[in-house]
Amino acid sequence: MVKSWSMNPVTPIVPPNQSNTSTAAGASGAAAPAPGLAAAGGAANPAGGAPTFSPLYQQIKALITQSLQSGEWKPGELIPSEIELANRFKVSQGTVRKAIDELAAENLVMRRQGKGTFVSTHHEARAHFRFLRLMPDEGVPHYPESKFIEVKRMRAPADVARLLDLKSGDAVIYIKRVQSFDGRPTIVEELWLPGQTFKGLTAERLVEYKGPMYGLFESEFGTRMIRAAEKIRAVCADAADAELLQMAVGTPLLCAERVSFTYGDKPVELRRGLYSTARHHYQNDLN
Repeated sequence: MVKSWSMNPVTPIVPPNQSNTSTAAGASGAAAPAPGLAAAGGAANPAGGAPTFSPLYQQIKALITQSLQSGEWKPGELIPSEIELANRFKVSQGTVRKAIDELAAENLVMRRQGKGTFVSTHHEARAHFRFLRLMPDEGVPHYPESKFIEVKRMRAPADVARLLDLKSGDAVIYIKRVQSFDGRPTIVEELWLPGQTFKGLTAERLVEYKGPMYGLFESEFGTRMIRAAEKIRAVCADAADAELLQMAVGTPLLCAERVSFTYGDKPVELRRGLYSTARHHYQNDLN
């Protein structure tokens, strides 16, 4: 089974020497788009092929995403109002609103009634369970406690390098941990992180940090997880994993392999987890 949460923005189409933006904007009732924006409704393919269409609101969405990626507005910060953004990009407020609606649906920004729109952050309580799909059969979901078994810098094996878009032998940081709920070991995880992106990450820092790991990646390494692709299968616990999870060898486990991506659809984490479902279940809301 493969689950994929896709949040990558549409790249704005910017044909060279665009000359009909004012005409297109006038026909739609909006102000002339800012330089660098294609006319609403699409533009000719510069390579001479069939026309390629990119709605104006998607171009605005991509430009806002570029500002998020560059750090112009940092996680948790208030972004400019719809009116300010409309003036900045020289488009209608409705076009900006539609772009922000999509960004909010993709969890890149958060609307707060009466306060404005903020850049989403992994430090928000609601974000803690966005990538952790294991829920308790009873009681209120809460974040597990982590015990780190191993943290080391190593050369990427071929399969890890391929999934992280690295060269075989490039440096990666390897992390192995056991996560427990209410004192019961429930998850065994192995993680591989690009060594260049997470340079300076140590076992001591991981132990010191008390929040979710993605919060640490965001605040100290400037890396925010935007989407993930996940494969799930059923396996049996081998001797080593059974010992860590305090269960019998051969006990059924849920195995999940996940690649997480940041802005630009760049893979920045490979995670392989074994989940005990004795008191938990995997939950994914589809819409």
